[in-house]
Amino acid sequence: MPPEDLRSAAPRIAPTFADNVVAWQRSHGRSELPWQNTRDPYRVWLSEVMLQQTQVSTVLGYFARFLDRFPTVQALAGGTEDEVFALWSGLGYYSRARNMHRCAQEVLSRFGGEFPRTAAELQTLPGIGRSTAAAIAAFCFGERVAILDGNVKRVLSRVLGFDGDLASAAQERALWNEATELLPPASAPNAIGYYTQGLMDLGATVCLPRKPSCIICPVADVCEARKEGAPEKYPVKTRKLRRTAQSLWMLNARDSQGRVWLEKRPARGIWAGLYCLPVFESRTALLDELAPADRLSARDEAGFVHALTHKDLHLHPISVVCSEVHVATAGGWFDDREWPALGMPAPVRKLLSVV
Repeated sequence: MPPEDLRSAAPRIAPTFADNVVAWQRSHGRSELPWQNTRDPYRVWLSEVMLQQTQVSTVLGYFARFLDRFPTVQALAGGTEDEVFALWSGLGYYSRARNMHRCAQEVLSRFGGEFPRTAAELQTLPGIGRSTAAAIAAFCFGERVAILDGNVKRVLSRVLGFDGDLASAAQERALWNEATELLPPASAPNAIGYYTQGLMDLGATVCLPRKPSCIICPVADVCEARKEGAPEKYPVKTRKLRRTAQSLWMLNARDSQGRVWLEKRPARGIWAGLYCLPVFESRTALLDELAPADRLSARDEAGFVHALTHKDLHLHPISVVCSEVHVATAGGWFDDREWPALGMPAPVRKLLSVV
């Protein structure tokens, strides 16, 4: 649909669209998740951050463990980064955890321990983008503001027949404008929470990326993509991440007491700030860090692949028992009671757990 025609699409369907989404959410939407049915911005924020690029089923356990250790934003701000990483370990995208910790500290230092009440102010905090800010503001403070996460982009682009390339910032801004046009009217302030949750639920349970369930969709009668018979062609996003591969060798060094040698990764780069087995670009580079006697006893373990967002890591563990510390990296020895409490990459935790 050309941009000049698209400008009239949202106002045309707005009178019924929001009402249908709200009614559907109240009767068929999700309501049992632990971060729903609350106006606590801390819980909503925590769930929104965890749910970025992560399935609900995965987040449930992490959410409960985080609340158990850090029940309030004040508690999270007072925790250490290592504690946060340890609880986050396995969720991936560790910059989310780092920003979350910084955000909690800024909520205390800048806002007296209370989350700001508007999306505009929320966006000034670390790690809170426009859609996350809008979700918090809508759910907790009733602000009439649009969200546009991945699921909602799919729902709205299909309903509107929006074929603008969302790899373009200008086209994404255009869809934001359309999303704002579709909001429930200001005369129905209590509807915004149901509406926002309803769009999320539609994207998660009905308007799926493949084989959407159009027959049970509450907005099917106004959906341009359904009329075209081609919902799966939306949303349009042409720019794709180029997938690459990298091989890394990991030193699994143990001392005579069975303790493992771990280093803390640099603040930038892969697995930034996490505890990790020493990593090398080649097998030769790894062996060069060992004493001659240890080099002879080093043993190659079965390699495996760990998939990141746009890169496959081919990991090659090499085990060795060292009588003393010979590796050149800054780190320390940790026994089997200590290392599980550290923040570390999922593949390293898995590797240590099976040893």
